Amino acid sequence: MPTILDMLKRIVYIALIIVSATACSEYQKVLKSTDLNLKYTKAVEYYNEEKYNKAYPLFDELLGLYRGTQKAADVYYYFAYTNYHLGDYILAAYHFKNFSKTFPTHEKAEECAFMVGYCYYLESPAYSLDQTYTYKAINELQLFVNTHQDSERLLQCNDLIIELRRKLEKKSFEIAELYYKTGYYQSAVVAFNNTLNDYPDTKYREEAYYLRLKSAYELAKNSIESKKLQRFIESKTAYFDFIERYPEGANVEDAVQMYVEIQDQIENLKKIQS
Repeated sequence: MPTILDMLKRIVYIALIIVSATACSEYQKVLKSTDLNLKYTKAVEYYNEEKYNKAYPLFDELLGLYRGTQKAADVYYYFAYTNYHLGDYILAAYHFKNFSKTFPTHEKAEECAFMVGYCYYLESPAYSLDQTYTYKAINELQLFVNTHQDSERLLQCNDLIIELRRKLEKKSFEIAELYYKTGYYQSAVVAFNNTLNDYPDTKYREEAYYLRLKSAYELAKNSIESKKLQRFIESKTAYFDFIERYPEGANVEDAVQMYVEIQDQIENLKKIQS
């Protein structure tokens, strides 16, 4: 025999089914309605209630129906943000950018221009993965900084750009380091040069100069005879680049030992070739 608790659970369950069915029925009526004001009102209501899956098809339909009217910008603004809240940041970025271009004098144009870069920022993956969206984010945020110099969002933009560049900086250094560790010394020299040129203030600067020296030294040692002299001379230059900047660095002793060997090799090779 069912208990009172079982009966109450059953009543609540039935009530939930009825409420759900009623809500679905009401939503279907809104979807099928030809009353634009009703659709817009309900779409905004669903949006504010964070029922973005319900708001999306309504705003999507209203985009075409309100095109050319005073309400077109409001509908598009909500539509762009609905994509954003649904987690489709790439599509949201497209619509935010289109909004700022289509309605450049609208009070929300600046916000939408910022959101383009911010959406790409949210799409930026871990540093070890493809960084296409990291570059897109930096480009769009920098564009915002250049075109909205009085915006209150400039500080946030600059912080985001710094964060994104640090990710690229780390990836750049680790690619160069991987070349070094796997014995691709010529590629390592080029990659360390790229890191130092692209990120002159990198926190990996000292290590990059040191590993570039080691890569140049190992490249020279493992080169064919006809290329050894030139490559030892290049490794000597790499040594001076390192020692002038970090005369008291952690790896100075090792660098000096390399320099002594480099000098010996250069002198011996010059004698052979003379």
